[in-house]
Amino acid sequence: MALGVWLGFWAGDWADVTGPKWGPMSAQHWFGTNLIGQDIFARALYSTRTAFELGLVVAVLSTVVGAVFGAFAGFFSGGWIDELVLWVMGVIDSIPFYLLVAAIAFSLGDSPYAMYIAMIATFWVGTSRLVRGEVIKLKEFEFVEAAHAIGLSELAIIFRHILPNTFHILLVQATITFVAAIKSEVILSFLGIGIQDGMSWGLMIAESTIEVLAGFFNNFIAASLLMFGLVMAFNMFSDALQDALDPRSVR
Repeated sequence: MALGVWLGFWAGDWADVTGPKWGPMSAQHWFGTNLIGQDIFARALYSTRTAFELGLVVAVLSTVVGAVFGAFAGFFSGGWIDELVLWVMGVIDSIPFYLLVAAIAFSLGDSPYAMYIAMIATFWVGTSRLVRGEVIKLKEFEFVEAAHAIGLSELAIIFRHILPNTFHILLVQATITFVAAIKSEVILSFLGIGIQDGMSWGLMIAESTIEVLAGFFNNFIAASLLMFGLVMAFNMFSDALQDALDPRSVR
């Protein structure tokens, strides 16, 4: 669905007024129209693209940042690098998540990338903690000792030999972050500090708060159904990945 929006196959007219105020469901408007006559189904489809763009960017970048910081902290555990990374993670964890994201997004003003930066700045912490623990275990293995013995640099050992062995953790963590980013965007957009230019499920649900009082539920239903389907699918996907990639799981 998101790919179809990217390629321009559908939902390109999500902002056009194509029907009457609060039009009913019909063959032309599958979920009816909103307060000003915009097609609700087209807006919900376009919001799928918004969710995928945000989820993919935040998941990939926060996983990469978390992997790098976690690898350095774990490899140099007990040293000043480890202490510094742990201190930064402790500071971020001590601030309520949505308050921190809202503060960062608000401080960046009208930047279209404000929410992306805010989420990446907070979501990397969980990945970093997992990678740090795994690297502390991996650096005692014989293949790392062999790499030291043949004179490889510490950077080469970290990026060529240790980090590839944390891929199963990074892949699962990226799918979890993808879901968390989408849910966070919906909440922030509902509060008015999320998506500014465009459309998202959070904005649709915020718009529906007025419509529900008038007995019109189509906006709320369309946004909620698509969000539920995407989040549930990726939750199942992350569970399946964890079962498949966890070496401790029973086949």
